[in-house]
Amino acid sequence: MLPDTAVEALEPDGRPEVLALRALKLGDLLVAVPALRGLRRAFPEHRILYAAQSWLEPIVQLTGAVDDLLPTHGLDVPLALRPGRVDVAVNLHGNGPESRGRLEALDASRRIGHHAPGWSGPEWEDGVHERYRWAHLVQSHGIDADPLDYHLLPPPVQSPAPGAVVIHVGAAYGSRLWPVKRFAEVARALSDAGQQVLLTGSTGERPRAEAVAQAAGLDETHVVAGHLGLLEFAALISSASLVISADTGAAHLASAYSRPSVVLFGPAPVAEWGPPPGPHLVLTDESVRRGETFASEPDPAILAVTPEDVLRAAAELGISR
Repeated sequence: MLPDTAVEALEPDGRPEVLALRALKLGDLLVAVPALRGLRRAFPEHRILYAAQSWLEPIVQLTGAVDDLLPTHGLDVPLALRPGRVDVAVNLHGNGPESRGRLEALDASRRIGHHAPGWSGPEWEDGVHERYRWAHLVQSHGIDADPLDYHLLPPPVQSPAPGAVVIHVGAAYGSRLWPVKRFAEVARALSDAGQQVLLTGSTGERPRAEAVAQAAGLDETHVVAGHLGLLEFAALISSASLVISADTGAAHLASAYSRPSVVLFGPAPVAEWGPPPGPHLVLTDESVRRGETFASEPDPAILAVTPEDVLRAAAELGISR
């Protein structure tokens, strides 16, 4: 519960409110879009709030389903809303006691979540795709949702390089990092074939992108890692001729804009996190997958992917070397 001296993160605007909790990252937001769209249709007169990290706000607005982002960095502190204010509390974060507890403290009139003590709803299922999981959750509460309703609205800014081949060299954890030398081999081959290759990543990943460029014989004009805002990054992806990435937010953005993509999977199961139907190819070897998401070293499943595998997949998607 908020202390009496605490300030709410958002002022009420007079509408009843739906609060959807998913205090996670970009890919986690994008697989929840079908559920958020369902909530938008089911509660047209409500203000829809999405509780997540504040840096996601530009993409939250592109869902077309959320009115405001409630800044929420994980589950370590209470949600910055007073008890009794929220009409409907929706647990899109998980089904553990931490996420349930944060939502229970809101004292909402209605709760939407999986079955748990004090919660009605469907049983949690292991091994299902995340888009299906959250769409199915709201469906089980009488709210229509289509797992394939995942596309984002067009970014309100122009792409800095329409038609580029985007190679996203970063990942949140070492378990998903494909080796620099392999990215460089792919970048060099595609650049030599006349493709405009851009290397993306976060500010912290810029040295890695620079190392890829150097090993590929590319100058720094090919490195945009750390130089793009989130909307510019989305615009770049939305106009790309091809996106090559590990299983990260970049790959999910390629799905959201139906851009051809080659997605390298390591610790995450493809059945739960893979791209939807479309011009997307997955490369991995799940027979050797360890599945240790937070490991510092690349998962054997992603190390099983070779540069030649990626170049063949690119050719299959129409990008030849």
